Amino acid sequence: MERFLGNYSPHLYAILRIVAGLMFAIHGAQKLFGILGGDQPVELISLMGLAGIIEFVGGILIAIGLFTSIAAFIASGQMAAAFFMAHFPQGWNPVTNQGETAVLYCFLFLYMAARGSGIWSVNAARHSGATTHAAVHR
Repeated sequence: MERFLGNYSPHLYAILRIVAGLMFAIHGAQKLFGILGGDQPVELISLMGLAGIIEFVGGILIAIGLFTSIAAFIASGQMAAAFFMAHFPQGWNPVTNQGETAVLYCFLFLYMAARGSGIWSVNAARHSGATTHAAVHR
């Protein structure tokens, strides 16, 4: 059986990467700047401050497709830690302990760490520019 929308897989992955990165960055902006639904900025030198930095910077890097594998791997680890530190003590079930988002982000970013930036990314533009530059000078 042929994959539905299989021909658009690179484009859909790029949209997924951009949207997930921006959504993750919003969580960081809430913590760091107290905006977009955040109450007060958290202390930078704290566990929540570190989480905010990872979410904001990592989310932007993932969204623009720069160092996506590294940023997504760190973000995935942060989400695993968030789940086990904040949600798991309230019970194992992510739906009832409100850790569903953390679990989804964890595995989504783990997949992105393995797959990389893909199309519509700074990394792709850098590599395409290098290829074009090398081809011109042969």
